[in-house]
Amino acid sequence: MTLHRTILTLLAFAAAFSGVADCYGRTVLRNIVRVKGQETNTLRGVGLVVGLNGTGEANDPATMRALARAMEIMGAPVPEVPLGGRSGLKDLEKVKNVAMVMVTATVPATGARRGDQIDCHVMGINGKSLGGGRLAFAALQGPHTQDRRVYGLCEGAVHLQDPESPNVGFIKGGCQMEEDIFTPFVHNGCITLILEEHHANFQTATEIVDSIHKLYSREGDGFVQAVNASNIVVRIPQEYQDNPVAFVADILDVDIYSAEPEARVIINQRTGTIVISGDVTIGDVVVSHNNVVIEAGDPPGFTPIGTEQVNSTKLDALVDALNSIKVPNEDRIEIIKEIARSGKLHGRLIVE
Repeated sequence: MTLHRTILTLLAFAAAFSGVADCYGRTVLRNIVRVKGQETNTLRGVGLVVGLNGTGEANDPATMRALARAMEIMGAPVPEVPLGGRSGLKDLEKVKNVAMVMVTATVPATGARRGDQIDCHVMGINGKSLGGGRLAFAALQGPHTQDRRVYGLCEGAVHLQDPESPNVGFIKGGCQMEEDIFTPFVHNGCITLILEEHHANFQTATEIVDSIHKLYSREGDGFVQAVNASNIVVRIPQEYQDNPVAFVADILDVDIYSAEPEARVIINQRTGTIVISGDVTIGDVVVSHNNVVIEAGDPPGFTPIGTEQVNSTKLDALVDALNSIKVPNEDRIEIIKEIARSGKLHGRLIVE
């Protein structure tokens, strides 16, 4: 539909909740924190994908050396002496069914044991496509470059993630663990709870400390303390010294009653999604975008867009109003961003 020059007027809803009791939400601690030490670990290595239908490339020295080394391990070494005026490595440059790849595998936060099989991902260093190929061999090492141990061995058929990215693929269960990886969570008799990014703030950290302290009041002061807005250190009680797993399970099941979340607007420009959480309001502002003029404020005599929006925030009302006259989603996103640039968006804007 063609939009005529339209003026949208919003009343200020800053005091809309003044006569309403604060709203509280209930959740359990495990939904908003993780335990320090329980992190994923990425293993990395280099391998060769073979069986390609002419989409590989072995005419660079690195790939030729890797292929020669693989053949040596398999008991068919490439001779280094010249054959007919050509060295053994030189004979490999015409090979088109092999490609060198980077291989990664992510160990779960709970760790892994020898013999476990996890997914691995392959990314071509050269060649045109990994489609139809098979990873012949890759030895993966840990994230610390000084640790030369092989933690996993990879092989298997490569499946492309996206036909438009033919040099990126994965192997389901293609990495077999060769070493145990444990993720310890107890340090100096304490555990550390780390708030998830979008929940990390001083108010939430303080509330968590209070909730845990009430549950274990017998432990006295200093049993639990917030180091900062995202880290909370808890000492393991004597009764749990031999069973810290049970203590962590109990802690993560603590109920948390939190106030209205942080005022936040999250915009995903790729999908066009707009998510508004918390009490997001906007100040007095006039925005002209394409053939739409948005005027928000609280001068006397102005009429709200709809009586049903009395309990909504200003930004909610604005987005609903723009939607009602079918303003394109990309225009709505630009309007919100312009309001934020003017300093009139009273909330945190996150653009992904």
